Amino acid sequence: MNFATRLDLNKRPKKKAKSKTRRESVFQTEFREDLKYWVETDRKAALRIFQLIEAIMRDPFQGIGKPEPLKFLGSGVWSRRITQEHRIVYVVGHERVDFVQARYHY
Repeated sequence: MNFATRLDLNKRPKKKAKSKTRRESVFQTEFREDLKYWVETDRKAALRIFQLIEAIMRDPFQGIGKPEPLKFLGSGVWSRRITQEHRIVYVVGHERVDFVQARYHY
């Protein structure tokens, strides 16, 4: 028996199934007010927010908008860029994503 056979180096690794956790989305009052502001003042930013919401619901930790954990606010708190100045802030829980804010920089 050679070295490669003993370590099973000749076998291809099995692909692990990705766990797709379906999370509920919760929109806090401040977030809804911020979204209303964007719809009234800057439609392009409002559309960007909707794109970010869809991306966050697909995968809260990767994707568009440069996802960034906000460690100083606690575990599970993340942000993504809407514009150079403004961020969307959300909290990722086990079964839900809380959208907290969609204006300003944290």
